[in-house]
Amino acid sequence: MGKRLGIICFAALLACGPVLAAASPYYTPPEWGTPAQTIDLPYDTGRTPAENGAALKAAVLALTAGQRLVVHGGDYYIGSYFGPTLNGADGAPIVIEASGSEVVEISSDVNHNILDLNGAYVILHGLSFTAGSIGIRLHSCHHVWLDQCRIHDTPEAALTANTYDTNNLYITDNEIYNTAGTGEGMYLGANYGAVIMHSSIVAGNHIYNTGGDQGDGIELKQGSWGNTIAGNLVHDCNYPCILVYGTDGQPPNVVEGNVCYNSNDNVMQVQGEAIVRNNLAVNGAGSAFHTHDHQGQTVNLQVINNTLVNSGRCTNLTSWSDRAGMVFANNACYSAFAEAIRFPNGSAGVTVTGNVVVGSVTGVASGFVTGSSPDSDFQGLSYDASMRDARPSEDSSLIGAADPAYLPLTDLTGAPRNTNQRVAGAYDVPATPPQEPMPMANIWGLCILAMTLLSVGRASKSRRLPKNNT
Repeated sequence: MGKRLGIICFAALLACGPVLAAASPYYTPPEWGTPAQTIDLPYDTGRTPAENGAALKAAVLALTAGQRLVVHGGDYYIGSYFGPTLNGADGAPIVIEASGSEVVEISSDVNHNILDLNGAYVILHGLSFTAGSIGIRLHSCHHVWLDQCRIHDTPEAALTANTYDTNNLYITDNEIYNTAGTGEGMYLGANYGAVIMHSSIVAGNHIYNTGGDQGDGIELKQGSWGNTIAGNLVHDCNYPCILVYGTDGQPPNVVEGNVCYNSNDNVMQVQGEAIVRNNLAVNGAGSAFHTHDHQGQTVNLQVINNTLVNSGRCTNLTSWSDRAGMVFANNACYSAFAEAIRFPNGSAGVTVTGNVVVGSVTGVASGFVTGSSPDSDFQGLSYDASMRDARPSEDSSLIGAADPAYLPLTDLTGAPRNTNQRVAGAYDVPATPPQEPMPMANIWGLCILAMTLLSVGRASKSRRLPKNNT
């Protein structure tokens, strides 16, 4: 399901209940079995939100493996610590979900996170969380699936997993917006590998308006490994839309098929030990794509078939020279008035091939051809991200420019690439309208996404120096 939205789409979604398994080219939904028992929690309109919140809290705390709690629509206020330990099992998960399309809004006060979760084989589906301090904090968790939920208007970060090691988390098709405090949409792992997240999926989420004094969209910390961040729509962030550190020698993270735009910092920033592929990154106060040594060294980083567009500097690759496993291939790098590709410390030992550039190039003498302009080379793409149709035009400079040795099998939409065309950038030669990733069955996400896709631009934000931009 892409950006083709209309009355039929909305009516169909409103008529249907929650659907746990949304088709995605980037992950397979977990199969942990079906709960044997369903418990129904009606909303009592004769009671206050706090009284209904107390009933919800008691019902959740009583859940055991193989039980499903179906929560009916209403405002549930829990003004106290809400920290259940839910131990489901493979074949007998614990499920907490909204009833059909009913809106279940769970809130707390500023002194408490809305939900502090410990557990395994737990599914949270179709719920909405607002206010509190942090929205949802995942503590000692593994095999937890947060799907088609909404976290919004939180005084701190929306979703964190930074107090205990976590693994096999599925964070899919959620909507996150309007954060404050440190303001991260997702804060995953902890600095210097003190806490790690591994073997997890972050896919199909819509994250926007992340503010506060930081405000990254998705931040994956040093030492976290083997994770996939894919198919997300992330925009209008104070810090990078996606910020990924290194893995400390563990298997790489994959950053693929994301659409990111409008950052008061770098749009996308990746330290190393990652595969960065088929992403669209547009319009940042820093660069569209940035790399530097941070909590570890930049090594084993493959940046392949991305479309990177910025009025100012497009790419800033400060820590690539003489590093192992560095590949910069088949990218479309467009800058209106600065560097398209910048290797300030040189590019010794780096594989640079198949790129298309508009703007100057420093630190490397080959591995690119000169393109025309966004107007000529794309269906409808602008430097300010007001237009984001990054499919190549019929006579685009991207066609025939890519190095076939590095072409992915698919493009940003998940469609197979025509390898004979050798197209650089995130999209192959167009056959269908472009698709921006988004939550699959989230009414709020659909409404907001429709507005952003149809808009002709946003009011310009205040600017400041980019984060760690050296």
